[in-house]
Parts: sequence; C-alpha cells; structure tokens
Amino acid sequence: MASYKLVTCASDGGPRAGVVIADEVYDAAKLTGRAADATMLGILEDWAAARDRLAKAKAAPDTGRPLAGTKLLAPILWPSAIYCAGANYSDHAAEMSRASGREPEPDPHTLGLKAWHFLKAGRSTLAGPDDTVQITGLSKTMDWEIELAAVIGRTAKNVPLDKALDHVAGYTIANDISARDVGRRPHVPDTSPFKFDWVAHKNFDGSCPLGPWIVPSQDIPDPQKLGLKLWVNDVVKQDSNTGKMIFTLAEQIEQLSSRITLQPGDVILTGTPAGVGAARPEFLKPGDVVKLWIEKIGTLTNKMA
Repeated sequence: MASYKLVTCASDGGPRAGVVIADEVYDAAKLTGRAADATMLGILEDWAAARDRLAKAKAAPDTGRPLAGTKLLAPILWPSAIYCAGANYSDHAAEMSRASGREPEPDPHTLGLKAWHFLKAGRSTLAGPDDTVQITGLSKTMDWEIELAAVIGRTAKNVPLDKALDHVAGYTIANDISARDVGRRPHVPDTSPFKFDWVAHKNFDGSCPLGPWIVPSQDIPDPQKLGLKLWVNDVVKQDSNTGKMIFTLAEQIEQLSSRITLQPGDVILTGTPAGVGAARPEFLKPGDVVKLWIEKIGTLTNKMA
C-alpha cells in the first residue's frame, strides 16, 4: 500500500479508526479484515502485526470517502497516559531565563540529570482537529506550546537508548495549552515546596489538542530533524526545529521506561521550543485561531472561545 496516515473519525456508529491514503479515508477494520482494527487502540495494541496488515492491504475502488468531508477526532481515544517533557528545548530554556532575569542554566546532561515529565489526563484534556477549546474563565494567561507527540506502539520497560525508537508506532502534533497563572497556588509562599499546582496548570478540558493524524514511524526515521511552527491568527509565534531538544525522544523513552511501563497508545509530548506567550508576555484570548505545523506530519488547527 502507498504511504498512509492513521486517523480516528466520527461516524454514525461512533468513532472509527481510519486510514488516509492520498485524499481518501478508508475504514481500517474493513481495509485489514480485522474487527479489532476498528479502534486506534486496537491497532496500536497489535502494532507489529497491524503495520504488516496495513502495508499489505489494498483499498477496493469506491470504498473510501473524501478526507475533506470527514470529521477527524483526536487520533487516539483514549491513551492511558500523556507524558509531557518539561523545559526540553534549548531555545525555550534560554528565553524563559531571559524573561525571569536569570542566567542561562547549563545543559542538564553536564549535571547528570535526566529528562523529566509531568502528566496530562488521558481523556478529558484531548481535543481534536478544528475543535473549539473553551478558555474563558479558566486563566488570564493561557499559553500555547507546539510539541511533537510520539505514540507508543510496543510495551516498553527498561528500554536501552539504542532500542527506544523501536517502541514508537508513529508521530502526531500536540498543543500543550497551559493555564500559567493557576499553576501557582495563591496564599502559599513562593519559597514553599507546595507552591506549584501542575494539575491546574496543565489539565483542563481541551488542554491537549492532538492530531490531525498519526504518521507511522517508518515515514519519519529521525524525529530530531523536523521543523515546527505555530501561528496565532496567522502570526508566527514559534519557529524552531526538533534538533533543539535537550533530551532526545530516545532519551525520554529510556528514562520514562526505567520508571514505569509504557503501554501501546501512550503519548509522549516531547517539549516546546522558544516563542511561548509567557516570554513576550502575550496570551490567548477568545476568538484566537491557533495553527500548528510539523514537517512530515501536517497541520493542526483549533479556535479558542
């Protein structure tokens, strides 16, 4: 089969996994003949075999539907976990140091540090392509963050660095929307170890737009060589490259899997580059349209309300 992308799309019978070939969408289960391929998790939980099934599948004439008229949902319903890398781009770390009047910190590798992550909820935070995200009343400093998202396709535990990318099924785009002002608990001293509230900061309905599809990993052999851009109302805010990650995706998988078993369908958000609103300062408001683009993947768009 030609190059393809994996989607989850709305249908009269509920969400269905689909395969995008050129500008047509085909029902994944009908294409492969395997009933469990009707869901993205069903495909990912059997990824090694599913990849072969999809490669050998042949789309019958007139069985697809136009991509342009298909409602795409977040590609995975629902990941058991969304792991998000913190402070993982050198240009972003530098801009945040400047914004706070601090000297730039040394490369964490030189201090013997490993990648660190926080969590977004695996269900209510998700928003799909072209969904509207409600931000009114949640935060006065709502921020954007474009991120390359890796989708796990093979159980990973204590994975060595050189085998880490073998556990990735594919890649998609994420916006790690952040409610920055609620990340600090009021009436708690700044010096307190209990000052920060990562749940409020990073978890609210729609705080993780994801999509528009999953590009299989064989089509992106090196995730550290991808351009990425974000626009707000057609004005470029972020323009960088995944080569500026401090900890590579492979290092992140190695570190995460040393602590917890990564499951098929889990998503890893790999960090955001420079250009976030907090460094300007400038933040999202109702009516804003946010567009994200990553090389070899495509474009994800959402409107704030």
